[in-house]
Amino acid sequence: MNAMTTTSSTATYDVVVIGSGIGGLVTATQLAAKGAKVLVLERYLIPGGSGGYFERSGYRFDVGASMIFGFGDQGTTNLLTRALQAVEMKLETFADPVQIHYHLPDGLELRVHRDYEAFLQELIAIFPHEEPGIRQFYGKCWEVFNYLNSMELLSLEEPRYLTRVFFQKPFSCLGLAKYLPVNVGDIARKYIKDPKLLRFIDMECYLWSVVPADKTPMINAGMVFSDRHYGGINYPKGGVGQIAQKLAEGLIKAGGEIKYKSRVTKVAIENGKAVGVKLADNTEYRAQRIVSNATRWDTFGKLIDPQYTPQKEQKWQQRYQKSPSFLSLHLGVDASVLSDTTDCHHILLENWDKMEENEGTIFVSIPTLLDPSLAPPGHHIIHTFTPSWMEDWQGLSTQEYEHKKETAAAKLINRLEAIFPGISAGLDYQEVGTPRTHRRFLGREDGTYGPVPRRKLAGLLGMPFNRTSIPGLYCVGDSTFPGQGLNAVAFSGMSCGHRIAVDLGLNKRRKD
Repeated sequence: MNAMTTTSSTATYDVVVIGSGIGGLVTATQLAAKGAKVLVLERYLIPGGSGGYFERSGYRFDVGASMIFGFGDQGTTNLLTRALQAVEMKLETFADPVQIHYHLPDGLELRVHRDYEAFLQELIAIFPHEEPGIRQFYGKCWEVFNYLNSMELLSLEEPRYLTRVFFQKPFSCLGLAKYLPVNVGDIARKYIKDPKLLRFIDMECYLWSVVPADKTPMINAGMVFSDRHYGGINYPKGGVGQIAQKLAEGLIKAGGEIKYKSRVTKVAIENGKAVGVKLADNTEYRAQRIVSNATRWDTFGKLIDPQYTPQKEQKWQQRYQKSPSFLSLHLGVDASVLSDTTDCHHILLENWDKMEENEGTIFVSIPTLLDPSLAPPGHHIIHTFTPSWMEDWQGLSTQEYEHKKETAAAKLINRLEAIFPGISAGLDYQEVGTPRTHRRFLGREDGTYGPVPRRKLAGLLGMPFNRTSIPGLYCVGDSTFPGQGLNAVAFSGMSCGHRIAVDLGLNKRRKD
């Protein structure tokens, strides 16, 4: 049974949040700012999860990518800026003039400039016969973005919010409703015919959704393909980990609590309702609402007893599957390895047919080009990661595991020589992370990046929102609408915070 023993010493809260990923922290800070008594429980030593950091030999490495949306200073899609402002925090950022530098098969090489027209001109120069289609396709992305950017983005599960927004922005609401069941591939093929250009659109999606255009919701693409030119890519000073650090600081400032080295093992269910959590050391906390920032596989496969798993969750797992994890290569290199014109973010793929394969596509982030303080003087960080499945790293002895890591790292470095000549000779530091590493430190089932459709689905309509079928239990993060990415999980966190605030009557409480 999942029942919790109530004692006079059991601490009680309005809300307990399991995990301090960005989604969990945004939920917690939104609620604490509205007067809720909030506790965040984090299994690791610092906050952030996939948005965290670690330090080695004078380098500060980001756990995940350093291509960050949501730090703009205008509109409503700047969700990270708004999340920090809610608890009176802010971060200095560095603007990145190029979102990504593509190195693709058949000599296809181009940059996605922050300047929209500069990007279009570079793409049109490669596909001049597709100029009308290119402008129409990306124009549709702007159409979606402008709908989103015209309204306050809160919980789509809250009827009063939906009613208010509809009367304020009926055209935008109807426009978004039209695109909700649509995927990028549907729109791209309507305007573009060149197979190579359609492959490029696939990579544009795969870069952040880890699925091609046919499986990528148009709503998400509208946000990503447009905000990179509107709010831009902005890297936080001190590294990506500063986002979580500032949110945690703001949480405490607003009266909330966060406890580290606190691994939740069970969500307690009483009379069919989530009422608390139990830690690995048997400490118990009760709350009116429980929020899981774990993946849905961890939430309903480990934290909730199988007898309580809703049928809706079982159906969701029939529609979605775990994306691969990553093989991560954290490198410190001599600054001489990079030219003065090197861009911060790169994608490398040598064969179109291997885009979705294990270790097919290589993602590269060089955050020290924006913030040199992350590395010792005269050095840079080159963070390289590529999709990798957990099963390829299981059943190995310690010696076999270490040998496989070294072999995989050498193979990646050899491929990187194509775009960074001399990288092998310029190595100063090297550390390899595998799916096992991600599972261990991030507490994610199989180290997965998040859910991806098992087959083509109707846009975002299959993604669950924050409330679950278990009363009192909510989910937040990349397993909920709208999916992966820091700005996306910030949206999830804001939505979750708004929905819980309504459920708890916090707005009324503040007025009283």
